[in-house]
Amino acid sequence: MVTMESFVLKLPPSFRIIKQSPNCTNRTFRTVPFASATAPAPLSTDSQLGPGSLGYLTRPDFPILHQELNGKRLVYLDNAATSQKPEPVLNALRNYYEAYNSNVHRGIHYLSAKATDEYELARQKIANFINASEGREIVFTRNATEAINLVAYSWGMSNLKKGDEVVLTIAEHHSSIVPWQFVAQKTGAVLKFVSLTEDEVPDLGKLRETLSRQTKLVVVHHVSNVLASVLPIDEIVSWAHEVGAKVLVDACQSVPHMVVDVKSLNADFLVASSHKMCGPTGIGFLYGKSDILADMPPFLGGGEMISDVYLDYSTYAEPPSRFEAGTPAIGEAIGLGHLSGITGLSVHLSRSVFFFLFFLQVELANYLYDQLCSVPNVRVYGPAPSRTVERAALCSFNVDDIHPTDIATFLDQQHSVAIRSGHHCAQPLHRHLGVNASARASLYFYNTKDDVDDFILALKDTISFFASFK
Repeated sequence: MVTMESFVLKLPPSFRIIKQSPNCTNRTFRTVPFASATAPAPLSTDSQLGPGSLGYLTRPDFPILHQELNGKRLVYLDNAATSQKPEPVLNALRNYYEAYNSNVHRGIHYLSAKATDEYELARQKIANFINASEGREIVFTRNATEAINLVAYSWGMSNLKKGDEVVLTIAEHHSSIVPWQFVAQKTGAVLKFVSLTEDEVPDLGKLRETLSRQTKLVVVHHVSNVLASVLPIDEIVSWAHEVGAKVLVDACQSVPHMVVDVKSLNADFLVASSHKMCGPTGIGFLYGKSDILADMPPFLGGGEMISDVYLDYSTYAEPPSRFEAGTPAIGEAIGLGHLSGITGLSVHLSRSVFFFLFFLQVELANYLYDQLCSVPNVRVYGPAPSRTVERAALCSFNVDDIHPTDIATFLDQQHSVAIRSGHHCAQPLHRHLGVNASARASLYFYNTKDDVDDFILALKDTISFFASFK
């Protein structure tokens, strides 16, 4: 059995350091000096990426990865869109429907009591995972989009008025923009957007300058699903709180890959989706500080969210029940709470385990970036990694004179490599970058060096194929 101690010993001394790739055709990068005169070796070293690495050790528990399409091994690199599900999660779903399928909170019989216990245990596991103070700070939603809409229509409609300001960045996901457009139209609030620096990261200096006493809310991503940039949420929260503003964090791309501690970040709201962190689809969650949630009115009306119902008025339950009207996604929540038993990793929604998963992914993520930058005519978006700049495990890119959808289609049909193409629900960001769309390869901890190598070879063949028509 693999133990966590063995993973700690495998970490290279320079696991957070990477040398910039001189062949990258993105643009002219500013040089970030290292602490010593001699630059350390890049992270992308074979010793940590070959057999025995995290990807090879965890793959056995993901059945979907062990298949061939068109006679070739499936290479799945679309994890920023949705991750694959391990056997423990699949078994938890199956066990719920086969052994104790019942509604929660409403029945006194064994099946209902068992379902309720498992459902609420999943809530507490999520709370522990992000270090929330208590389970009632976690509201289960259909997805992160619904969680953001919950905040928009409940907190936003109750607290925003004409002239109030909501500050966002142009790199936000549509789910973090559109709900606030709705609210602004109804309340007269003003949306202010912060642009990017020359290094293609949100301009934090400009963000801080934009904050004022008129700012009531800052809506910001933790990790960009296009740029792979990681923002210092704790600093942003501190700046916002200085002017009395609340902060909503889109953590969909961070919670699956790194330790997210809501107490340390001190954010007022945080949202994430199950399906991006090896859990089922159809379930996400909203974290909210308990005092804020207690002052928010219900988002949806119906069963479960009430205290008493009369013909002319109703009273409402305390959070989180107040925001969970109707029958919830019970099996999905239970499945999310059962991320355990992955090939010797006791991944029981353990923050300590995800701490190691994050740092063990860093090397492969940087290897992907290095290899993409080595391909001629490829333009990778976002900041270059360095000692002070950490990229998430994804690369959005374009190839000169080839549409990203053509790239993704050829990779899929000819090489069984699955990547994403399109605007990635970030049209304003793509317009700023001067493109309509991009291709995106994104990793998770079950990916391997072989996946990256196969992708790069397939990409080179794709480029060669389209070049033959010129």
